Amino acid sequence: MSAVETTRSLIDYSLARRAILAALFGGRATATDVCDAHPYLLRAAKFHGEPTTEQCPVCRKEPLTHVTYTYGDALGQYSGRIKATRELAQMEHEVSEFTVYVVEVCQNCGWNHLRESYVLGHGGSDRQARTGTHAPPRRATHSRERALSE
Repeated sequence: MSAVETTRSLIDYSLARRAILAALFGGRATATDVCDAHPYLLRAAKFHGEPTTEQCPVCRKEPLTHVTYTYGDALGQYSGRIKATRELAQMEHEVSEFTVYVVEVCQNCGWNHLRESYVLGHGGSDRQARTGTHAPPRRATHSRERALSE
């Protein structure tokens, strides 16, 4: 079982991103309006983020960094933590269901935008994960090759 097989409820925020950038470059918004990353997010990007090859769409000076957050009742006290993409494949075998949020951040100008969110998990109970028995995997509705390739 891989992330490609169990990803569900994928939401891609690229249209909202394009609208914000169009407003910025069309003069309907300022850089101050869109480059407003919280200091904690900038710190998370610096120490826990995953660098990309994509340049910042605002300042065009530095590559973007992805910060991946995981949330879910099944995570208990670990809900809201930052995780590396490589950790998600293991987590989906151990946790029944959790939501992943990927935020792109520019550490230079402060641009930040929610890039995508999706649900992962084996779909059974957390007790099944501890005992090694799993419910049949849920059918994927969207592809997640990037999560496994990084």
